[in-house]
Amino acid sequence: MGNIKISKGDFSTKLELLHAGVKAGFPSPAEDYIHETLDFNRDYIRHPEASFYGDVEGDSMKDAGIFNGDRVIIDRAVEPRNGSIIVAFWNGEFTMKYLDLTHKAEGYIELRPANPDYPVFKVEAGDNFEVWGTVIHLIRTFETV
Repeated sequence: MGNIKISKGDFSTKLELLHAGVKAGFPSPAEDYIHETLDFNRDYIRHPEASFYGDVEGDSMKDAGIFNGDRVIIDRAVEPRNGSIIVAFWNGEFTMKYLDLTHKAEGYIELRPANPDYPVFKVEAGDNFEVWGTVIHLIRTFETV
């Protein structure tokens, strides 16, 4: 189904931030001045008590740019909308999918993967289902040290 491992994080880390931005070409030594810090809570976590991170397992969301091994920040206080990427607890496990509410009036919603190799899940009234949170950020590690 494309599972996700949920954890509560310590979002208190602050990092130095390059004021001039990060160039993808040849950097100028004159722009290497640090002018502020990146405060993870201030800049990325709107609701610290309702925020968690999830380690992505599987490739069901690869066409959304979310890959196996990525980490997502999930906010349980953000109300999901049609088309939101959500983490849901369904049939005893967590899964991350697009939320499709277009059939709500007909008595069901759909969980849509971002990979054509995976099926669309139809969630009906009475199913063991909960929208657990809305994915608000993606963190990817390119190299491990």
